[in-house]
Amino acid sequence: MYRNIALFVALAGLSAAACAQSAPKTLDIYFIDTEGGQASLFVTPSGQTALIDTGNSGTRDPNRIIEAAHAAGVKQIDYLLITHYHGDHVGGYLELSKLIPIEHFVDHGQTVQPEQVFDSRTAYDAAVKIHPHLIAKPGDKLPIKGLDWTIVSSAGKVLAGNMSGEPGAGLPNSYCADYKPKEIKVDLENAQSVGSVIRYGKFRFVDLGDLLWNWEAQLACPVNKIGTVDLMLTTHHGLAWSGVPALIFALHPQVMVMNDGVRKGAAPESFDTIEAAPGLENLWQLHWSANALLEHNVAEKFIANIETPETVAEVITHPPSAITNPGARPPDIGNPNHAPAYWIKVSAQANGDFTVTNSRNGFSKSYKHRG
Repeated sequence: MYRNIALFVALAGLSAAACAQSAPKTLDIYFIDTEGGQASLFVTPSGQTALIDTGNSGTRDPNRIIEAAHAAGVKQIDYLLITHYHGDHVGGYLELSKLIPIEHFVDHGQTVQPEQVFDSRTAYDAAVKIHPHLIAKPGDKLPIKGLDWTIVSSAGKVLAGNMSGEPGAGLPNSYCADYKPKEIKVDLENAQSVGSVIRYGKFRFVDLGDLLWNWEAQLACPVNKIGTVDLMLTTHHGLAWSGVPALIFALHPQVMVMNDGVRKGAAPESFDTIEAAPGLENLWQLHWSANALLEHNVAEKFIANIETPETVAEVITHPPSAITNPGARPPDIGNPNHAPAYWIKVSAQANGDFTVTNSRNGFSKSYKHRG
């Protein structure tokens, strides 16, 4: 098991040299529909690939990842980063590993929930014993050619210092005046999440996995350690146990993507924060949300997977009951498998400009770098 970063980098270089995949002119990110889980595929201009998380257990989500990989011309995963060991993030590993080679593994180390043991986790533990494996720490860099990929949270800890040289990093954060910690009542494996800030040229993207509210605040208060970003994936699927306004407002994202499910994530409280975020131009959703109803769901063209009119009417006339545990997963409604399922694709240029595309309807919108 390789925990030595120098050795990990050397092995990564060999993988990059052997990579025969066609290289796009942009950094392409595929946000894959895993019904409220996570799976985000990165294809770099050098032809390297990275995958953050594998979605849920079974064959559905791995098959969706492979569909995106085929569309991108991807033949192997150079880096698999598991944010944490919940079933909607590592559950798809077993089946995915049967479908595509995976070269390097990145995670936060031991789980804080030993009961999180199932086939995918057992297979994952076996794989990291025989493959290059990095137990990430805040401040570590993933050696992906052409990208600056910085780990900003892992194993319950966040960056000790600021991301020097990045726009806005290290500045006092006035939004902290309104910050109030939460008494967290959900399991703390979420707080172990491996969070990343990924830069390609001037383009910056942040993904914090399911990092919880109080831990997010450590990245934002009293100073903004990360700086500003162009794109942000909503933390924790848009659940109210995450998404602290002091961080989102300070990051000043131009665009956000929400990896919600029909009844997973997309809490009204989170929408209130997103809708108030300064400088935000658009939110894109992987799903129409029963939790958000008509008050918060964005325009249909910005949603990758929508429900039938009959399902929407049923939700509107019989709204979801109050969820006392925002971390719980209520039963799905309508067509939980959404066949076919659609992804949201981001194509970023080194000058900071980027385009977001909804694969369901082909709708695209381009965003100019704000500088």
